[in-house]
Amino acid sequence: MNLFSDIRALVIDSLNAMVAEGALPDGLDFANVTVEPPRDPLHGDMATNAAMVLAKPAGQKPRDLAMAIVNRLIKSPKIDFGIADVSNASDDEIEAAISRSVAGPGFINLWLKKEVWQSLPPIILTSGAEYGKSDMGQGKRVNVEYVSANPTGPLHVGHTRGAVFGDALASLLDYAGYDVTREYYINDGGAQVDVLARSVYLRYLEAHGQEVAFVDGTYPGDYLIPVGEALKDKVGDAYVDQPEDVWLEEVRNYATDAMMTLIRTDLGSLGVEMDKFFSEKSLYGTGLIESAIKDLDDKGLIYRGTLEPPKGKTPEDWEPREQTLFRSTAHGDDVDRPIMKSDGSWTYFAPDIAYHFDKVQRGYDLLIDVFGADHGGYVKRMKAAVSALSDGKTPLDIKLTQLVKLYKNGEPFKMSKRAGTFVTLSDVVAEVGPDVTRFVMLTRKNDAPLDFDFDKVLEQSKDNPVFYVQYANARVHSVMRKATEAGVTVDDATLAGIDLTDMTHDSELAVARKLAEWPRLVEIAARTNEPHRVAFYLYELASDLHALYNKGNDVPELRFLQEGNIAASQAKIALARSVSVVISAGLGILGVTPVEEMR
Repeated sequence: MNLFSDIRALVIDSLNAMVAEGALPDGLDFANVTVEPPRDPLHGDMATNAAMVLAKPAGQKPRDLAMAIVNRLIKSPKIDFGIADVSNASDDEIEAAISRSVAGPGFINLWLKKEVWQSLPPIILTSGAEYGKSDMGQGKRVNVEYVSANPTGPLHVGHTRGAVFGDALASLLDYAGYDVTREYYINDGGAQVDVLARSVYLRYLEAHGQEVAFVDGTYPGDYLIPVGEALKDKVGDAYVDQPEDVWLEEVRNYATDAMMTLIRTDLGSLGVEMDKFFSEKSLYGTGLIESAIKDLDDKGLIYRGTLEPPKGKTPEDWEPREQTLFRSTAHGDDVDRPIMKSDGSWTYFAPDIAYHFDKVQRGYDLLIDVFGADHGGYVKRMKAAVSALSDGKTPLDIKLTQLVKLYKNGEPFKMSKRAGTFVTLSDVVAEVGPDVTRFVMLTRKNDAPLDFDFDKVLEQSKDNPVFYVQYANARVHSVMRKATEAGVTVDDATLAGIDLTDMTHDSELAVARKLAEWPRLVEIAARTNEPHRVAFYLYELASDLHALYNKGNDVPELRFLQEGNIAASQAKIALARSVSVVISAGLGILGVTPVEEMR
């Protein structure tokens, strides 16, 4: 059930009736007609822009059109125009009701009848986790690629944010009716894995008792010590003092496998499970890169040419040279991109083109890439490539996750000795746990910087969103436990059948209004690929629940447990339990386990 969609359907029905009667011209596009919460709650429960967006194409004044639309809606059983019996109302009463709903140049504000809000908790309690789920995606296939870190070490805090964002986004899209594949691209085809192999070889020699030095460009982290020792156990002294061509390939494969095992473990500690791991190395020597480039060449998008010098200060050693280029400007890029080096080897962009060509050929309806902030310059070229490879049929959305700054005891958090140069995902999870880590990583929009204070995220206060939301859920379960001890039946089936006609207080209705926003919020967040909206909504819902609970200290009839009145207690708890159902669903999307008791 999506109450906003239901009211929008009433508005559209009114508009269609006006077209049928000739009050509006044929051929009007109603796609931009919306029904949403007003910015100011005093202006109604819902507002529609119907008159504002249709007045010009209809050739009418917005306010006149708004009045005509409201006149159509006035008999709706769901909308409250302040008239007890519309069929017996005078013209003056109806005109006053219409005028109250039309604001400014033609905005339409609507108030819903209390019965609408009172009917919501039973619907939520009957639907359970299904309340808010959408069929918006219609089973369309979506590939969400995220993390995709180089397999050269443990995941760091930047990867953590990308992992949480990508995983929550995938869950959100699944909740909204899409068929989602979670994918990790293993960057194991570049020079960085050779550096990894040399670093592991040094640890291997160290395991044999040799003193080693890690020169610039190698990976000195302690995490490679057990890898070197394990390599010693596997091959003995077979590689000791041997030239690189003897051991490089074998050590590279061994080290990459060890790092991917480490990365999978890191992701598992955060509750992230991938559906598919795709190896960059599998693109080389298999004809896949050549196939992708041929596809672009057949479309006239590959040519030999010379690029203009870089914008700004030209490097002293820059000189014009002919290169093999992808005509990415034909698909929205700022400049054409090299795909082959002068020595005939591929640029780093070529395998990325081939990888996305593979995704296009797998038949996805939408591709989403989650990149770190340092990939901002890569967005246009990758979008151009997918547009060209799919003939503009497969959209690619690229989400950038900005940097995370860590603090502890008011100071920047120190680096991890194990990693060598950075704070690891496992450092963060060990400090605060996976649930806190995930929620906090989603308390800012992905493209906004995020401060992660280890002390503040564990505070038990309203200023800590993860605590405040979890506390709301725990508070509801605490009330339910006390009710059970008092002999009040509070299972969902019983609560769904309780009469809620006495649920009329503004604080109770405010909670019901916020609950009604959940299905709409899900669709908006999924449409914009913005899972942080779920975290924001849960905080707002929790705030409304806490406000209602606290008001019961001053207004006894609002208390969830009404002493000596089982039916009244069940009615109050039905609303509270509905909040718990929605909070649990929202936390599920974020990958956070809802708690029923605060410890």
